[in-house]
Amino acid sequence: MGNTPLIPLKVGSAGSVGSHLFVKAEWFNPAGSVKDRPARHILRVGVRNGYLPARRLLDASSGNTAVAYAALGAAAGVGVTVCVPSNVSSERRTLLRTHGAELLETDPLEGSDGAIRQAREMAERSPERYWYADQYGNPANPAAHYETTGPEIWQETRGTVTHLVAGLGTSGTLMGTGTYLKERNADIVIVGVQPSGPFHGLEGMKHLESALVPAIYDPGRIDRTIFVDTESADERVRALATSTGLFVGWSSGAAIVAAERVLGEQYDKPPVVVVVAPDGGSRYLSENRRLFGSDHGSR
Repeated sequence: MGNTPLIPLKVGSAGSVGSHLFVKAEWFNPAGSVKDRPARHILRVGVRNGYLPARRLLDASSGNTAVAYAALGAAAGVGVTVCVPSNVSSERRTLLRTHGAELLETDPLEGSDGAIRQAREMAERSPERYWYADQYGNPANPAAHYETTGPEIWQETRGTVTHLVAGLGTSGTLMGTGTYLKERNADIVIVGVQPSGPFHGLEGMKHLESALVPAIYDPGRIDRTIFVDTESADERVRALATSTGLFVGWSSGAAIVAAERVLGEQYDKPPVVVVVAPDGGSRYLSENRRLFGSDHGSR
């Protein structure tokens, strides 16, 4: 797990000469996403404290963390129950059932917040049956990125990274990775990416102004926030797939759009921008992306 490749992308006409854009390809993790990292750390906390495997791991997810829990739980002999919005892609649903997880679907119009509320209610009703992992509030989430993602990016760029760009969902990726990189170089700019509105098609991402804010999120650790609409992310994903052969997920597309905006600005020295790409596009093939052509009508 981890040590995922850093893939260079052509900057194109935008940005200063010599600028570099890299994508941290997190779909190379065993269960296929960046969420493998915090899921492993969270599972270890549960086992170390004696909650697992005596109880079932319970959590809410927009999809990727659920799959990571299911795969790693199967390997560790831990029962997994996950609450996910019912509009989660069929690929994720199939993966969850393949790994033997119990899948509880929640109102798609409530997004991940509805899944969180459901998981909290279940944990309160049956504390003897479930251990609520709470990826949105568990410090093991950012710790996983502090201990793995941050050091990898620092080493892979040989300490030249100037900007870290990632979508905000649980916020664990930016909280942990950003903290590590800032400790190495306080001038590194940490850029959080959010959907442009509360109704969007960017699975795993939160429009924080209108959503439950994760307990692990500290706005003071973000230097800049860029808002991206679903249509722009959709277009970027399609363009990358047809021009480079790189097929990323839609949240990755949104982060790349944000990174390209950063690169389009003026700098005294060419920037080195790293985008954390949570997953690949193969988990979205069943979805009719025409439904997500704008930020009005999905979810």
